[in-house]
Amino acid sequence: MKKVFIAAAVRTPIGSFGGVFADVPATRLGAAAIKGALERAKVPASEVQEVFMGNVLSANLGQAPARQAAIYAGISNEVPCTTINKVCASGAKAIMFGAQSIMLGLTDVV
Repeated sequence: MKKVFIAAAVRTPIGSFGGVFADVPATRLGAAAIKGALERAKVPASEVQEVFMGNVLSANLGQAPARQAAIYAGISNEVPCTTINKVCASGAKAIMFGAQSIMLGLTDVV
């Protein structure tokens, strides 16, 4: 089984519901986190093989928020993307799915 390493960690800002970030779509916040992680890890977007993104409140975001965020971050529209909603555990579940994908040899960069 392959070992898994987190090369960079970036998160979106925290604010009150309906607060300062109310007009910023989650897909744009997700894109900023993806771009930030890729920059910190010095990994080009072209090397990403799959995207898992946790998102709890996806109303009015349109279809496939993870796909939208990935495309806004410069990742190819051919890369599989999955949006995960596990309420407070959404981000943790996204990490678990990514780790499993790497451990099983399905991907190298998630």
